Amino acid sequence: SGWVSGRIGMDGPASVAAGNGMSKEGDGFLSRVSERAKATRLGNITAARSVADAVRTSLGPRGMDKMVQTETGDVLVTNDGATILEKMNVQHPAAKTLVQLSKAQDIEAGDGTTSVVVICGALLEASLELLEIGIHPTIISECFQIGLDKSMGVLESMSSPVDLENREELVRAASTSLNSKVVAQHASLLAPLSVDAVLSIAGDERQGADLRNIRIVKKLAGTVDETELIPGLLLNQSAESGASGPTRIEKAKIALIQFQLSPPKTDMENSVVVQDYAAMDRILKEERTYILQLVKKIKATGANVLLIQKSILRDAVTDLSLHFLAKVKIMAVTDIERDEIEFISKTLDCVPIASPEALSADKLGKAELVEEVSFGTEKVIKVTGVSTSPDKPKTVSVLLRGSSQMVLDEAERSIHDAMCVVRCLVKKRAMIPGGAAPEMEVSVQLAKLAKQLPGHQGFCVGKYAKALEVVPYTLAENAGLNPIEIVTELRKLHAEGFQRYGINVKKGTVTDIGEEQVVMPLLVFTSALSLATEAVRMILKIDDIVMTR
Repeated sequence: SGWVSGRIGMDGPASVAAGNGMSKEGDGFLSRVSERAKATRLGNITAARSVADAVRTSLGPRGMDKMVQTETGDVLVTNDGATILEKMNVQHPAAKTLVQLSKAQDIEAGDGTTSVVVICGALLEASLELLEIGIHPTIISECFQIGLDKSMGVLESMSSPVDLENREELVRAASTSLNSKVVAQHASLLAPLSVDAVLSIAGDERQGADLRNIRIVKKLAGTVDETELIPGLLLNQSAESGASGPTRIEKAKIALIQFQLSPPKTDMENSVVVQDYAAMDRILKEERTYILQLVKKIKATGANVLLIQKSILRDAVTDLSLHFLAKVKIMAVTDIERDEIEFISKTLDCVPIASPEALSADKLGKAELVEEVSFGTEKVIKVTGVSTSPDKPKTVSVLLRGSSQMVLDEAERSIHDAMCVVRCLVKKRAMIPGGAAPEMEVSVQLAKLAKQLPGHQGFCVGKYAKALEVVPYTLAENAGLNPIEIVTELRKLHAEGFQRYGINVKKGTVTDIGEEQVVMPLLVFTSALSLATEAVRMILKIDDIVMTR
């Protein structure tokens, strides 16, 4: 027992000291890890917020436009969030998350690409404040999810159902989307056009609308006011008129061919050497016979309009083939791009023909009229009165006109956003007021919920609620109003139960936005809020960046 007690007496203090040394080392390692995690989070949040701040001034109908100069020297003016971020040269991996976030919103809803980034930036700022006072990222992340779930319920309760037969209601939603665009003055033309285009492809059941069934052809001539919707097919090409061939065909039978009406060529490495005139005459005679046989085969099917796919190996047509086609009154349109084939065959209900042997009458498309239309120096082919089977998806074309390339490109982006808004209403038939009314209503309701939640939860949900006020604040700021006054008044009205009150940018005050007909699809805002919250939760969960080569 003495020996044991002696051993304990000898080892006791030393072993305790060794244990203390190990625990200090462990604490040091953990503190280093947590310091690195803090620095990583701070760097990620700062980088992502700087991207959000870059597009924040573009929010709303009075938002500023950005002038973007591309690598090739082209200049584009836009206030579409997705386009601005896509063109920005973002290097930081966390900042790239916001670019992808904007793209995701563009795919999901089509509109609200600036709002989603601004909301994400505000939520990141709120999380930074919470991290600084020592709340763990996981707790913040879970509380933000609680806030999101409650928000969805609030938005559902303030939404109103939409009747797709009520065209005026859909036009109002499309107009709200266009009001913040560069081409806002043309909203009275572009909004009804977008509604008609989407409803015509949605079919009678109105189950959904695939925007790939709408083809937009841009022509640099005239003004945006001359834009029109064509219930048929529009081709950017012009009719081949080298041999005075026809440029207008009624009761058309259209063949979409993927072979060439030109003599066959040798392989790249081979060549044919002709040494006397007799051999040359024989070659020319063979070529003539070959092309004549092709044209006769085409004529035998009853086709009177030819759409010929572009080829990189051979000429699509020669002067001789155009001469024969003109003789038999067949209209030829060349340089059809490979990626247009699917849309054309879907629209005309015809089958692409890969070789002369596959030519047959049942593979042709039918239309009442095919004609070449001129706009100054620009030409397009217009196919109308297309007869397709009822089970095939319907397609339409939009002829977009503009005085400059910059206006044309922005008009195309704006029409796409307006069509996406109508598509959202077809997908989820509910509408909410605009003018930052839903953001403020969600913020007020979440602030009430935060007071009922215990401890950390209540504090974090309160910060989430406060962050959503960034949208009304930014809208007021961009419109040149006093943001503090406007946001305070709006918060007071929503707390008193006036759900539909929002910022009226035109009058510079807070009014009932429902009466002003400023509305937007529920799907646009629910998608923006859920995507922004998910992005913030993802950034919060990152505690280290690992570089690989």
